Amino acid sequence: MPDTLLATAPPDAAVIEISKLSTRFGDHVVHADLDFDVRRGEIFAVIGGSGSGKSTLLREMILLHRPDAGSIRVLGVDLGDIDAAATLALRLRWGVMFQHGGLFGSLTILENIGLPLREHRTLDNAVVDALAAEKLALTGLQPEVGAQYPAELSGGMLKRASLARALILDPELLFLDEPTAGLDPESAGGVDQLVRKLRDRGGLTIVMITHDLDLLWQLADRVAVLADGKVQGIGSMAELAQMDQPAIRKFFDGPRGRAAQEQSKSPAAAHQAAAPRAAAPRAAAPQAASIRS
Repeated sequence: MPDTLLATAPPDAAVIEISKLSTRFGDHVVHADLDFDVRRGEIFAVIGGSGSGKSTLLREMILLHRPDAGSIRVLGVDLGDIDAAATLALRLRWGVMFQHGGLFGSLTILENIGLPLREHRTLDNAVVDALAAEKLALTGLQPEVGAQYPAELSGGMLKRASLARALILDPELLFLDEPTAGLDPESAGGVDQLVRKLRDRGGLTIVMITHDLDLLWQLADRVAVLADGKVQGIGSMAELAQMDQPAIRKFFDGPRGRAAQEQSKSPAAAHQAAAPRAAAPRAAAPQAASIRS
């Protein structure tokens, strides 16, 4: 059995380590020597404009695309030197909530949530259904939703169902791809609250790709800004707000950026920062403040 199959990160180690990462599509440079890490137990966000390589970076971190150069280590495993058995073992240690849900339309919500257990564990159907129902409840959905099909759910409910499936194997690491995209302000606020609760209750490390400025101010411990193939800055939103690079300033200088920053300074937001986060009013109406990719 290969050593990578058994590799585990020490408690104080970085969960994700990216070094000198480079990616090209033909002559187009997507990433040029990216360097950053993700610390255990933090909510880490990646932001950037259209074509900055956010989605490609996510695909590389979850083994759906191989970079041209550099290295990625996830949970102590080097993704550049990994065989099929080690790949499967690693994928069972993380969960992914895809932007559009990724649920199977022919399966009920409960069947969708339980599918990874049926594929990768030897459990009775009744046990699988019971565990799936627990994750359904954890994400705030009512039991009767389990009998419905994806096409019957609202956007916010689909996001929650997709998150329940991502959590079914009790992962150490959770990837969220645009968790509030396309949601109304109330639903987006509910997702904020849920993500915070998951991190605070389970000690999850969470990596998210997002354009939602409210989400960044309210949830992210650190944020990496991608532009021109490089990481332009990494820090909390308060730290990034003090930086002068044009690629960073656009997230703070526009009306939506200013509104989200002001919202984060409100007494309610300060209270939420010190406790499991409740849904806060979104800074922009009728849609959440964002920078479009």
